[in-house]
Amino acid sequence: MSLVKFERRPFRNLMTQDFFDMDDFFDNRSWVRDMLPDRFWNGKRSEPALNIKETDDTFKIELAAPGFAKKDFEITIDDGCLNISAEKTTSEEEKDDNFTRREFSYNGFQRSLQLPETVKQEAIKASYKDGILSFDLAKRETAKKLPPKKVQIA
Repeated sequence: MSLVKFERRPFRNLMTQDFFDMDDFFDNRSWVRDMLPDRFWNGKRSEPALNIKETDDTFKIELAAPGFAKKDFEITIDDGCLNISAEKTTSEEEKDDNFTRREFSYNGFQRSLQLPETVKQEAIKASYKDGILSFDLAKRETAKKLPPKKVQIA
């Protein structure tokens, strides 16, 4: 028995048949989900952008999360995984004789990164400034790149 890679082709029925079931076409919305760049219809990203830079001694991570405060973040390290989540809710209410206006908003995300074994988990530092959550992840001594050494022949 051989394995064959499955490819979803949303409009394959249109090209291979003279007619198709219109009700089935619109009830099966998986083709819409597969064609969108993200799971939200409006095209917004569901998780913040992330930059990772490696130096000789550290990894530097920057996560764009504007509009949050330090107290909105929860950062944990569990089983070699750096888990970052943030949640912010606001509500506002205005009452008048003839009307009541209520506004509320919710914003949140969750992001997890698998840490390399070369990172000192106990030495991770985080800071938040101007909408950027920054991490400094120090490397273990064994992971640091050593300068070239000349070997003498005996």
